[in-house]
Amino acid sequence: MKIFPSSLVAKIDAYTIENEPISSVDLMERATLKLFNKIVDKFPAPRNCKIFVGPGNNGGDGLALARLLAEKNYTVEVFLVKISNTLSDDAEVNLQRLKLLKAVDIYELASADAMPWLFPDDIVIDAIFGSGLSRSIEGVALEVVKAINASEAKVIAIDIPSGLMGEDNSNNNYHGIVKADITLSFQFPKLAFLFPENDVYVGEWEVLSIGLHPEIISSEPTPYKILTREFVKSLLMPRRKFDHKGTFGHGLLISGSYGKMGAAILASRAALRSGIGLLTSHIPRLGYDIMQTAVPETMVSIDRSDIIFTEYPELEQFKAIAIGPGIDKKQNSYKAMIDLLKEVKVPVVVDADAINIISEHAELKEDLPMGCVFTPHMKEFERLVGKSNDSFTRNNMQREFAREHGLTMVLKGAYTAIACPEGSCYFNPTGNPGMATAGSGDVLTGIILSLLSQGYPSKIAAIIGVYLHGLAGDLAVGKIGVEALTAGDIVEYLPKAWLALKK
Repeated sequence: MKIFPSSLVAKIDAYTIENEPISSVDLMERATLKLFNKIVDKFPAPRNCKIFVGPGNNGGDGLALARLLAEKNYTVEVFLVKISNTLSDDAEVNLQRLKLLKAVDIYELASADAMPWLFPDDIVIDAIFGSGLSRSIEGVALEVVKAINASEAKVIAIDIPSGLMGEDNSNNNYHGIVKADITLSFQFPKLAFLFPENDVYVGEWEVLSIGLHPEIISSEPTPYKILTREFVKSLLMPRRKFDHKGTFGHGLLISGSYGKMGAAILASRAALRSGIGLLTSHIPRLGYDIMQTAVPETMVSIDRSDIIFTEYPELEQFKAIAIGPGIDKKQNSYKAMIDLLKEVKVPVVVDADAINIISEHAELKEDLPMGCVFTPHMKEFERLVGKSNDSFTRNNMQREFAREHGLTMVLKGAYTAIACPEGSCYFNPTGNPGMATAGSGDVLTGIILSLLSQGYPSKIAAIIGVYLHGLAGDLAVGKIGVEALTAGDIVEYLPKAWLALKK
């Protein structure tokens, strides 16, 4: 699913109006009917609804919704927030239609003194500002937003919480954004929905298809997309009857150190559960018995060091390499990484301590082979790329790093972002807070290594790997719960995730 910048949504609306064709007020009615059906589905018993509307088309949606809810016997009060002396054309049409219903009381809010009482069992509909907002709100609108946020009412935002900008909120006043419990977005999610600092304002969000023209949706470019199961499933390569383990590649995992052999075990198990033909795990000498016992399916390459990574085996036989989980950052490991990066000719997954080593030795960034996949968490990203004060800026930094170095950058977290060398960025909807646990990232490294070894391009391997990793976590958390989930559980649920993905 594409995520369009707010500036392009108006263009898509206009194209739909001209080429469907449909009048703008009828398109508004169609969108509002989707809103109405969703609200009635969530709150089937008539409730007291207080609808706050602004002067633009977002306010027009609120006015049309007020009419539909009143006709369904909901008790509706409408409050026109006095931001402007005029309404948009479609908002004015819907105001006049609403006035024909004697059952709906309509008030003007010219100051916060006229603000109504909001009770816990009220439904508050936020239709003050839409996604086209480009500056922080102020005046009476700001006071109304603060009053809504101070209430205990259930708050539903139409399209986007008022005060929140669709993409860049780096200079926004967060005290002037509605804190919605539910956000019902038209046709596309907003990029801002996917950033952690906006979660408290967006709440639970859902996309409502309103029938915007598929031709312009398909043709209009955007760097931002959110993954769907159907899309990820379409990327899978078929397996044929006469395929064998050599068909599915031989991968090298460089992982583990004294006291951190669990990282090597988790990544190895994940790789083997993700379809790799052959796996060699290069580990410190003291980890030999542990690995052979815990993961008998993997071959083991033994480092001359008892406790850390200092060397690697001959590379010709491997189709992909992963390095980093639990290797530590000792000087000998750094020296070995210098040699590895200069010699390697296949895609490499760079994770954990390997990222930290590169962060501390910037010259290594110049030797990165094409097709690398970096998988940092937030702190590792800051060490490697730099700090930022907001997620929009961070995403731009992530995309720029991927472009500059010709690699795929996976920034782990809720809605994991996958930045690709050509500038696109995919956000992943699978996963849950239970996966914020030690070893979860090691599992992802193993999955992506496996997919690269099977011949998937780096971008595709990252997309499938991230989606599958989150899906396994979602299936596991349904049985185990968020508090008890461990990285090992994610590995154990990978088979069910593969089946669910391919279903």
